[in-house]
Amino acid sequence: MKTYGTIGFPLTYSFSRQYFTEKIEKEGIPDSVYYSFPLQSVDELPELLKNNPSIRGLAVTIPYKEKVLKFATHLSEEVKQVGAANCIKVRGNELTAYNTDIIGFEKSFVKNLQPFHKKALVLGTGGASKAVQYVLKKLGIGFLVVSRNVSDIDNHIQYSQVNAGILNEHTIIVNATPLGMSPAEDTCPDLPYHLLTPEHYLFDLVYKPAKTLFLQKGEQQGATIINGFEMLIIQADENWNRWDED
Repeated sequence: MKTYGTIGFPLTYSFSRQYFTEKIEKEGIPDSVYYSFPLQSVDELPELLKNNPSIRGLAVTIPYKEKVLKFATHLSEEVKQVGAANCIKVRGNELTAYNTDIIGFEKSFVKNLQPFHKKALVLGTGGASKAVQYVLKKLGIGFLVVSRNVSDIDNHIQYSQVNAGILNEHTIIVNATPLGMSPAEDTCPDLPYHLLTPEHYLFDLVYKPAKTLFLQKGEQQGATIINGFEMLIIQADENWNRWDED
């Protein structure tokens, strides 16, 4: 039996479990199962692997995309640069870490990119944010990282510093936080949404609900909006390709 699964916490809802279970059934993939593994601490991972020797691949979600790396024996080049992983291939005691969020975000993001989209605001500083930053650097798009905390890093600012001047210059806004994710659908990043224009492009990595409060507020101002569902599908398929490799 080949076992695959998602690690994270609390995992109240797992898209991956439903998606891969259906994939296994539809494609008639033999002797394969997919589970959710809610770990209260990432330090429970070695015990999970010990108790489930049939595990061949794990999707990694909030809040372990960075913390999981201490258990990896091999890091892909992207993971070395980003410092976060959402995919682990397991072969015995060998754990190889990949970041397929990068591929998923880039392929979905570029579809709505316009020539006047020169600079971005990246909301959040976690593992998903790092994947977004990697892609923006690759595309030559300058960016500021926005967080709630004071930081001495040059391109980091606080939400309270986002004003008309910054929004006029940074017409891409990527939400890489869990704000607005079900069941907390009444939350959104603290931005002056009334200053948005039809030239703004809002990308939300959250996929449930399909239209978060962040996206609703952008849409009301005429901005281009997209959620994280397509990104999720792309990264899921990329995960499977890596898990299935010899």
